[in-house]
Amino acid sequence: MLLDRYLLASRGFEHHLRAVPPDGWTAPTPCSEWDVRALVNHMTRGNLNYVGMLRGVTREEFLARRDEDALGDDPVTAFTGSVRACAAAFTEGGALDRVVDYPFGKLTGRQALAVRTADSTVHTWDLARALGADETLDPGLVAWLDEDYDTIFAGLALSPRFFAEPPPAEPGASRQDRLLTRFGRDPRRAG
Repeated sequence: MLLDRYLLASRGFEHHLRAVPPDGWTAPTPCSEWDVRALVNHMTRGNLNYVGMLRGVTREEFLARRDEDALGDDPVTAFTGSVRACAAAFTEGGALDRVVDYPFGKLTGRQALAVRTADSTVHTWDLARALGADETLDPGLVAWLDEDYDTIFAGLALSPRFFAEPPPAEPGASRQDRLLTRFGRDPRRAG
């Protein structure tokens, strides 16, 4: 079930990735330090770093590799290959119960996969926003993240909110908008 959520989130990201126009790689994203290419690299390198983490890479090694180029000349192929490698690593015997050295604390492979799925879901919105595309996230993923947020991020040293604190969600905001606000996004601000 968790692996299915990861694959669903990754397909959402891939959907938008395949729509990046040739001149769209330098478009700004809601992640103020990243353009579209840097965001796609973050997702691709992240998938590969999770594979390494499941195989014993330390948090220092994970962080040292975080910004290495993983896209080469074919970002779509690089990303889809990284998703397959990450999914395969999480299906290896004992992977979900293995304790890994995540950059923000020790956690099980199961929790690491949940964090990866959350990251993939939220960055799908970031990519859609950067491209001016439909920003609607899968409602099942949104509901799962909203309901299990505290469990997903339990015990981590830092909040998953790595960006500027947005204003509180407006009364009557959609579940997706409330969730995005929890992740430091401001869905009300024009893209």
